[in-house]
Amino acid sequence: MSDLVARTGRLQQRYEAGCRLVAGLKVGFDLWEHLLSLRSFVKILFRTDLHVLKPLFTLDRCIPFRYRSSDETDVNSEKVVEVLMINSTSGPGLLFPKGGWENDETVEEAAVREAIEEAGVKGDLMDFIGYYHFKSKTHQDEFSPEGLCRAAMFALFVKEELDSWPEQSTRTRSWLTIPEAVQSCRHAWMKEALEDGFCVWLAQRD
Repeated sequence: MSDLVARTGRLQQRYEAGCRLVAGLKVGFDLWEHLLSLRSFVKILFRTDLHVLKPLFTLDRCIPFRYRSSDETDVNSEKVVEVLMINSTSGPGLLFPKGGWENDETVEEAAVREAIEEAGVKGDLMDFIGYYHFKSKTHQDEFSPEGLCRAAMFALFVKEELDSWPEQSTRTRSWLTIPEAVQSCRHAWMKEALEDGFCVWLAQRD
């Protein structure tokens, strides 16, 4: 049993411009320029009074990764990048660790915390990858302003895998190559973050 306890509830959740803030892979976007496309904004403008817009929920997310030798018997063999994903508790497909960004922590601290709570991994939080927006699973209507979320994405170089962690009873860890991870992503925006965010960041480092 893990001594760590996962945070629950949304009492301390951060909101900005009507959106819930989330830390992890990518976080935040300007409500008018990035949250809504022009087409969606026009649709909402004529269907919804702007004063009823719900807070934008910002989430933190991280893409945990490691390097593995393509040939374990040869120390000079090419290094293969693997990313860590976890199962979804609500359906098929895999996810990257994520969670809400709360008032008593920075977005970086939130991303590190969620990696421990959901995936049971610790390491070095590298660079901020970018911002991605999506609708929460409870509010999928494109015409509704409710459930708007933005995810702050970070790369996390994993140095330790914990034997026990807060959500181990409901989460299974899977190390995947990037092509495998792309095929396994539960959400399209997460796949975009992996391909257009993490992979580009990784290529610029090499």
